[in-house]
Amino acid sequence: MDDAATQSDAIAERALARFTSLTDDNLRARLRQLALASDFAIDVLVQQPALLAQLALDDGARPLAPPALEPEAREDWPRQLRQYRRAESTRLVWRDVFGLDGVEDTLAGTTRLAEQCLQRALDALEGDFARRHGVVRDDEGQPVRLVVFGMGKLGGGELNFSSDIDLVYAYEHGGESGADDDSSVRPLAAEDYFARLGQQLARLLDETTVDGFCHRVDLRLRPFGNVGRVAMSFASLELYFQREGRDWERYAWQKARPVAGDLEAGQRFLDALRPFVYRRYLDFGALDGLRQMKGMIAAEVARQELADDIKRGPGGIREIEFLAQALQLIRGGREPALREPRLLPALEALREAGQVGAETAEALAADYRFLRRLENRLQMLRDEQTHALPDGAVDRDRIARGLGHAGWDTLAVEVGFHRGRVAQEFDALLSQRGEQPGVAHDIAAYWRALPQGSGAGALAAAGFGDAADVDAALRDFARSPSVRELSDATRARLDRVMPVLLQASVPADRPLQAIRRLLALLHNILRRASYLALLDEHPPALARLVDVVTRSALLAERLAAHPLLLDELLDARAEGPLPTRELFDAACQGIEAGDTEGALFALNEVRQQLSFRIALATLDRRQQATDSTRQLAWMADAVVRAVLELARRELHAKHGAMPGAGFAVLGYGSLGGEELGFGSDLDLVFLYDAPLDAQSDGPRPLDATRWFARLAQKIVGLLGAVTGAGRLYDIDVRLRPDGGKGLLVSSLASYGDYQRERAWTWEHQALVRARCVAGDAELAAAFDSVRDATLGRARDPDALRDDVVSMRARMRAELDRGDGARFDLKQGEGGLVDLEFLLQYLVLREAASCPELLQPRATPLLVDALADAGVLDGATAEALCEAHAQLVAAGLDCTLDRRARIVPPDARLESARESIRAAWRAHGLAAPPATV
Repeated sequence: MDDAATQSDAIAERALARFTSLTDDNLRARLRQLALASDFAIDVLVQQPALLAQLALDDGARPLAPPALEPEAREDWPRQLRQYRRAESTRLVWRDVFGLDGVEDTLAGTTRLAEQCLQRALDALEGDFARRHGVVRDDEGQPVRLVVFGMGKLGGGELNFSSDIDLVYAYEHGGESGADDDSSVRPLAAEDYFARLGQQLARLLDETTVDGFCHRVDLRLRPFGNVGRVAMSFASLELYFQREGRDWERYAWQKARPVAGDLEAGQRFLDALRPFVYRRYLDFGALDGLRQMKGMIAAEVARQELADDIKRGPGGIREIEFLAQALQLIRGGREPALREPRLLPALEALREAGQVGAETAEALAADYRFLRRLENRLQMLRDEQTHALPDGAVDRDRIARGLGHAGWDTLAVEVGFHRGRVAQEFDALLSQRGEQPGVAHDIAAYWRALPQGSGAGALAAAGFGDAADVDAALRDFARSPSVRELSDATRARLDRVMPVLLQASVPADRPLQAIRRLLALLHNILRRASYLALLDEHPPALARLVDVVTRSALLAERLAAHPLLLDELLDARAEGPLPTRELFDAACQGIEAGDTEGALFALNEVRQQLSFRIALATLDRRQQATDSTRQLAWMADAVVRAVLELARRELHAKHGAMPGAGFAVLGYGSLGGEELGFGSDLDLVFLYDAPLDAQSDGPRPLDATRWFARLAQKIVGLLGAVTGAGRLYDIDVRLRPDGGKGLLVSSLASYGDYQRERAWTWEHQALVRARCVAGDAELAAAFDSVRDATLGRARDPDALRDDVVSMRARMRAELDRGDGARFDLKQGEGGLVDLEFLLQYLVLREAASCPELLQPRATPLLVDALADAGVLDGATAEALCEAHAQLVAAGLDCTLDRRARIVPPDARLESARESIRAAWRAHGLAAPPATV
């Protein structure tokens, strides 16, 4: 055994000698083990023998009860608090050393201990202040209490064993203290009242007495640090953060939590402060704040020679915390699940969100547990606030053996392993910017010289075909006020990003067009530095951005109008499976119900993100166009259902509910057929069913007709309302009974009568694709019955054929925009509407004898059903499905690049058109007249 081990054993023996009356050999063995780990615990057990008896009995299974601080014994408060803290801390040491608690239990126990001391001390002091100065009251006469915010590890519920506690004091309302029934009190202004109360609280806990200290209190995280006011009103704090708040304060307040005083008021303040901590948009600018903090910490480590500091040194605890916090700050504004103040749950949330790999999250959690346990043992040794590995051989031996190692060398190897792994992950997070693709020096120099640069030669040399026009566009951009007025930091970001974008645009088919689209986006995101930071900090986003903008005018426009969609260029989910119908519903229904305006804004953002994701999959050919149109219809269904609930909520608030009645929203056209395009409007029809004398049950009742009319109007208004995140959908309600002359909402009975008695053949054709997309299930089933009866009745084939052919001829004459050289994909001969008319004709002709034709609405499903019924032969059905897929794909390609759906014919389109024309001829329909 070496000298250090021998001396460690001697220390343990001397500790045992202090328990002169102890004869239990088992307990003596345990105390010997405890003595290796903690001089502090041995001292406390000698001073409090009753505590040792209790620990020997139940191993400290239950936390100790905090003291009751009696008003008449104020002089005894410091002793009571200190003895309680020392006893409860010793219980935590006992359970840690003997493996009864995990590191999370120890951290939670230490946090709970600090909270108990804070709460008991504050309650006692508040009573004393009330007797001497009265109580501060707000304008409504309600008492105002101090709010104590726990910051750092106290706020995160992960306080280490001998840590100081970081506190910030605040109060909700100003005013003056006083008492209604005692004129002897000395009133104080709220600012003075709560400042004095906070100072006394800190002194009661922090001051060293003959019993030691309770908790070291640090108030320097308040606004303006030591020179700032000790306690501030909520209004003053909010104003400070609006005007002065810095990046490091966002990290600090991310973990803030009310721990004593008025906890509910404290939570209200944190809810109000959330936009300061978590930006609404992706916030890669948080990494710059992290770099600055890392630089300051690195300088402190070098200055104080803190390489062996497992908290602040390389690969230490703080790097794990900062890594998780930075990733939370980047995305927490948009993903509430990431707003987790505790580190281990935060890592798990980041893993579930796909922001940290599973192996990385697991490794960092293991590193954190190891380092925090080691940190606790360093502090448990003598109840010192230390984070440094010991220099002395004896202390090293005691720490190592207390943690189950044979000696220091093996522990040091393990420490090095964990710190090395942490440092590697932390450095990787901050080094992404260095992974930007290389840029030719001439391009970078050209950009930095604008707008006074020497000309377009550098662009031509780089390979730009339209060098002069590109140069003109870039000069205009560089001269614009939005660029000239940039801060130095934002300009530096732009100078890093712009050359990469320029070089990436060279291979584009139309580089000038790509540059113009990129500049439109940059004009918008320069106002929000966090978006520019995203491109600067995340190299894959730049390459993906140029690729998308080059190939799609629609997506370029949407990115420029809604920069939050830049996240979709980075989100791993955008490259994975597309959402199902259930996930669309979950995304739309999961929006937090607040005010209608906020809910609409959030719903628009969800729709923008999901439709962008579908568009990317279509653009990249990761899924067929027909799958994309079906997903867009599912998303519209989910949006309409969510808006129906918003509209109902508003109507209930004003006029009450309509008991015993039903309401349904019908989708016609491409929505009903689950073949929606990007930017398509929604064809909607509204139905209701209610007793004749039905009235709403609110304070301002309405009869059923007016109640449901207002509900339908609200739905149309909300779907079309313009918000900061765009509008949901344009709505077309002209397919309702009697068209523009009819009521906006129809009763089920009148709708059924109309379909039986007055509807035109073309309206029955439209009914083939109609389906209920939102509303009450019973009314949806009743609608299906009306539809089935209408479509399933026997018809005169000749009259039906004449009606269909006549209507199609009139539509083409009015709507076909093609000519001899170009083909209208929708309205042209052999186009999508011809296919729809063919299928609708066959359903109306055959449904009386083939009721199975009544179920499908989508084109491919209708074709399959007609083939199964023997109406179409297999070869024709296959050709029509292929033709449909070709036409839909060509139409989406046009939409994605903002081109009219009028295209030059090619072999594939001609084949598709001929398949549809042949099917028209085969089923006795007159050939549609050729386009003029």
